[in-house]
Order: sequence, then structure tokens, then C-alpha cells
Amino acid sequence: MTDKIVTAEEMRHYDSYTINTIGIPSLVLMERAALAVRDEILHAFPIALKDVVVVAGSGNNGGDGIAIARLLHIAGVHVAILNIGNPQHASAEHQTQEKIAHYYQIPETSDLTVLNKATLIVDAMFGIGIDRAVKGAYADAINAINNTDAVVVAVDMPSGVNTDTGEVMGTAVKATTTVTFAYNKVGLTTNDGKDYAGNVVVANDMGTYAVDLLEYYLPSRFTINR
Repeated sequence: MTDKIVTAEEMRHYDSYTINTIGIPSLVLMERAALAVRDEILHAFPIALKDVVVVAGSGNNGGDGIAIARLLHIAGVHVAILNIGNPQHASAEHQTQEKIAHYYQIPETSDLTVLNKATLIVDAMFGIGIDRAVKGAYADAINAINNTDAVVVAVDMPSGVNTDTGEVMGTAVKATTTVTFAYNKVGLTTNDGKDYAGNVVVANDMGTYAVDLLEYYLPSRFTINR
């Protein structure tokens, strides 16, 4: 366990090192992330599971969200996926999760009115990737989420909050809880980010590790006395 707080660039570097140098597939990391969010939802909000809606963007954060929807569905929760953004821009991992969700016949829609009856909403639109003002369908989705009375669980970062500064990029999801992966993020600890994040849960057993910490455990550091 560590109190390390990282920027978006640092987190991307650690993820890349884990995937490309160590060799842990990105889908493995995605599954572990989804399991962490599922566990937090089931344990922290058992009375809010009547109608769950996962709001999924087209990137890997959206892929996390679709995996979360699947895991909740398997756990017996009534869940639907609200797709935001252009499916033509979906990441490869997102497409894989989408295919799996189709196998489980999880309901999907692009109609924001599905949020009206939601008792719990999973925000999986942007994660750590936002670097410009939120506009269009994403802004509409964020505003619709904020206009509900549902519990809101953000995946890694509340959508619309800058990972490095905590600045609200035009509009942002006001989360009840944010489950962030591997390490806390600067933007969750400063400026408006602190308020928009709600309760921050650091899921630190993701399989992604800081390179500087990882080097401590390399075999070259240890000798065997004979």
C-alpha cells in the first residue's frame, strides 16, 4: 500500500510499462479494475441496486464500465448500459467488452431518459483522459446524471474533472464515490476535484505498479548467501 498521488501522464506511463514491458495484457488490468468497482458497489450501496445504469464512453474507461455492467449482471443486479459517443472510435478493449456484453444480452441504449429511474449510476465516460472542455453528447450526459437523485460511482475520475489540476472542464459529474485505480490522482485531492469526487476509494491491487517502486522488487536487488 502506498500514499503515492500521480498525474495522468505518470499513470499512463505505469500502465504502458505494465502492459508492454512486464507483459500483463490490458484486458487483465481492465477486468481487475471492473472487479474493484463491482465490489465497492455491492458492499457500499446494497440498497441502491434496483436500477443501475452504466454510462459508457467509447474509450477504455467505457470498456471498464461495460465490464462492470457485466459483472453486476452476473451478480443478479438489474443493469443497463447507456452508450455515449461515437462507437466508430471505440478502443479495441472497448469493442471486446461490448462483444462480451452482447453475449450476456445486457440491455443497451443511447437514450438519456434511461437515467430518470436509475437508483445508481456508474460514470465511465472519460477516466483520466480528459484534456479539453466537455461538449456535445458528453456534456448532455453529465448534466443529466447530475439532475438525478441516484447514487453516482465514478470510474477512476469523475468525468469532466481534470486529472492533474482538479479543474472542472466545463461541466463534470458530481460523484457520491470515486473508485480510482492503482494510485490516487492529483485531481482528486485539489480544487473542485475534491468536491466532485465524493468519497475516494483507491483500488490499489490492480496489477499496475509504479516503475520506481517495481524496481525495488527486481531479482537483481537480492542476493542469496551460500
